[in-house]
Amino acid sequence: MNILYTTNDKFVAKVAASICSVFENNKQEKDICIYIIGQGISKENIHRFDKLQSKYNRRIEILEMKEVSDYLDFSFDTNGWNPIVLARLLLDKFLPEEVEKVLYIDGDTINLASLAELWQFDLQEKVLGGCIEATVSKKQKIYLGMEKIPYINAGVLLIDLKKWREEETGKRVLQFYQANNGNLFANDQDAINGSLKGKIYYLPPKYNFYNIYWFYNYKTLKKLMGKADYYTKEVYNESVNNPAIIHYLGEERPWRKGNHHKYKKEYVKYLKLTPWKNEPEENGWETYFKCWDIFNRIVRPFPMLRYRIINGLIPFFMKWRKKQLKKERA
Repeated sequence: MNILYTTNDKFVAKVAASICSVFENNKQEKDICIYIIGQGISKENIHRFDKLQSKYNRRIEILEMKEVSDYLDFSFDTNGWNPIVLARLLLDKFLPEEVEKVLYIDGDTINLASLAELWQFDLQEKVLGGCIEATVSKKQKIYLGMEKIPYINAGVLLIDLKKWREEETGKRVLQFYQANNGNLFANDQDAINGSLKGKIYYLPPKYNFYNIYWFYNYKTLKKLMGKADYYTKEVYNESVNNPAIIHYLGEERPWRKGNHHKYKKEYVKYLKLTPWKNEPEENGWETYFKCWDIFNRIVRPFPMLRYRIINGLIPFFMKWRKKQLKKERA
């Protein structure tokens, strides 16, 4: 089983917690190799990853990445996200040729169950598999030409890397990104969706489970997907009751002080099993989370109102993130 993460040095503790959760919940797997496309990872953190792989007798291979701009021949704007997010578009340039299949997982995730079933999924000749993000804005889907096609969240991707290479998929996705002037709302995620329409297999949502599944019921999500049965109510219920991968999507992340994420304890549990166990919480979020909790209580009975408000606010959050990223670089 080959698993890929991307990270910079500031995010390594979160990635380590995710890796640890994979090791803990997949002990039956004979071989697990973790690849990390890393940017500027310190010697101290590399040593910590060595300790983590030794503890579980697994392999963690760090593939050093330079500036993202060194790999792209066009300018780009990641709209508030760190440029490292684009690394997954370049995976074929970093992973060994003998790796023919890989499971990409975002670093802001925790694995709660075996990944054996996910790893063995038949992608039915599709180049990759991902989970539907039903709540993406209608405007975003129209821009990408996906009015009647489900949009996926790229936080968990099962990739046929052999087919990816043969069909030059990375080049195709990058060309789509370039054609949009390197300025898509959700960066590589939009590029993947827009360029690979018809070549994506839809995985059960339990493999990329995030907060929309307790904010929106099945009826609402089905409506947002155009009433098509891309997954049944039984699949929805199984995902809600037994999620396999928790994705801490949005601002409510378990390492931020004051948050009440339903799966916060799981993140803390696995972080404590890593050499980063003393990683402090991020301060400065208490007021935000108080307001967030109040908002959630008010709109809970009105899911479509929530949908409209959230999609109206996202552009403002992205502008704020963009300013924060500039401050970090200054």
